Amino acid sequence: QVQLVESGGGLVQAGGSLRLSCAASGDIFSITSMGWYRRAPGKWRDVVATINNDGNTNYADSVKGRFTISRDNAKNTLYLQMNNLKPEDTAVYYCNAFKKAVDYWGQGTQVTVSS
Repeated sequence: QVQLVESGGGLVQAGGSLRLSCAASGDIFSITSMGWYRRAPGKWRDVVATINNDGNTNYADSVKGRFTISRDNAKNTLYLQMNNLKPEDTAVYYCNAFKKAVDYWGQGTQVTVSS
């Protein structure tokens, strides 16, 4: 089992920044990729950004140039730096770990961007 705990969400004005963290614990060996997803009110959960063990990253078009995903393997922590936030970024953000064909999810952290 893999446990994921997100932190760093909150309320911010448009144009502001937040950094989300995701602490991974448990059987984290052989995790092949990690990522951030979000679910806006009334919408499906969508991918925001992913990073694999080679350090390759992918971003949703809507966040390219504004968000940066990174991981600190020594601390078993995943980050999402979010800059120039927009009201449409308002959502619950979830950390994801993919290991041996199984998806693991954190409980989510709320990000609210006011206009």
